[in-house]
Amino acid sequence: MRPGLALGLGLGLALLLAARRRRRAVREVLFFPSPPCCTEELLAEAESRDGRPAPCPCPLPRADCSLARLLRRLLSARRSLELCLFAFSSPELGRAVSVLHRRGVRIRVVTDSQYMALRGSQIGVLRLLGIQVRHNQDVAFMHHKFAIVDKKMLITGSLNWTVEAIYSNRENVVIVEDAEFVRPFLDEFERIWEECDPGNYTFFSNSK
Repeated sequence: MRPGLALGLGLGLALLLAARRRRRAVREVLFFPSPPCCTEELLAEAESRDGRPAPCPCPLPRADCSLARLLRRLLSARRSLELCLFAFSSPELGRAVSVLHRRGVRIRVVTDSQYMALRGSQIGVLRLLGIQVRHNQDVAFMHHKFAIVDKKMLITGSLNWTVEAIYSNRENVVIVEDAEFVRPFLDEFERIWEECDPGNYTFFSNSK
């Protein structure tokens, strides 16, 4: 091979690899309520080892609804997932988090002490799987609703991760890959995580 041709091929390959690295950053806005759509195939594919789940027989449309798009972003996690959620009862989102845990993704959850105990909450399920969960101890609500995927993608908005909010309420979610926005949320998560360390809990008064 002529030197000039080899150099050209090498340069072309380098440019191709650089272009792939500079893929377009995620910028997405989702609105709720989400119209009913089938998310079973999406979740079953994520759970399947060969990536070929059996078709879902349910009659729901296979439309790209807001919930499905949120699930895809969540399931893109490869290394870590931080969840800071006021209320969490969506079985679909809970199932997605469980899938990530089984894949070996490091997951940490901060939630509200009052709402974590409500009927249908996914928090108990996640704890039984061995996922780290911490909650506030004071009377004020832990009212955040955000997630951080691989410390580079922020998912935040008005949406509580509950069945009612997803299918009934007018809500919004913004998904963005931008260090300028991700960093403050990550700092806030770490601050609350340390504040909610069980070693700091005071279950009984020290006064006699």
